[in-house]
Amino acid sequence: MSDSEASEAKKPLPDRLSLDPRSEHFDEEVLRHGVGIRFNGNDKTNVEEYCISEGWIKVAAGRSRDRYGNPMTLTLKGKVEPYYEDDKSE
Repeated sequence: MSDSEASEAKKPLPDRLSLDPRSEHFDEEVLRHGVGIRFNGNDKTNVEEYCISEGWIKVAAGRSRDRYGNPMTLTLKGKVEPYYEDDKSE
């Protein structure tokens, strides 16, 4: 493996990942590579957080905000399949 390949090596996708930098499930290194979510067979572009083992995603509920200015989210249950966007050659 050359140095350029080692620098491009990606971590395996975690069981749970969040876009919120304040969350303990936030991982900037993984998000830098671009993560896509396939939920119940459909690609989703508005996912704020996901958990594979528990089978849910959180999506923004329109433009609604909570009292702290964070987006309100809805939790949807189903089959969650994360992937790196540049690996989507399926």
